[in-house]
Amino acid sequence: MGSKARKFFYDFEFMEEPGSIEVISVGIVTRENDGPELYLCNRDADLTKANGWVKENVIPRLPEATSDLWVSKKRIRDEVERFLAPSKKNPVELWGYYSAYDHVALCWLFGRMIDLPAGMPMLTMDVMQLSIDAGIEIPNTEHDEEHNALSDARWNRWAFYYIHRKLMSMRMRTPVR
Repeated sequence: MGSKARKFFYDFEFMEEPGSIEVISVGIVTRENDGPELYLCNRDADLTKANGWVKENVIPRLPEATSDLWVSKKRIRDEVERFLAPSKKNPVELWGYYSAYDHVALCWLFGRMIDLPAGMPMLTMDVMQLSIDAGIEIPNTEHDEEHNALSDARWNRWAFYYIHRKLMSMRMRTPVR
């Protein structure tokens, strides 16, 4: 993605089985700390099928079942598209953390990868990969509610900019030859 692409940071919580990823929730934030955010939960997900790890780490962090944040999977797709507003003239750049499955979950909201709206990337940039490539370790910091999709999306943004600040600091200290 070029510099004209708008950056978004996101996270999905999901249940996975071989050949299947079932969305539980999604959180998306803009590059600005005080920018708009999107957080929704999939009322169509059968949480009784969750494995022990999801039951222990994800489900307790979800809003009450009566919350307006619980919507259909179709509505999640529509709201994600509305929030990101991708187009050929206004493309988006997506960032996640260990984001391979998150990207599959995103694509499957729309069907196949080739069904993504124009301007929606066919890959998600990965903060952990950036960390490894840059040789900058992300501090082991806990955040508000790890394994809450919105909290994790905010942390992804924080980690991206942590690496970015470190890189800029290193460049400023490098003497010109």
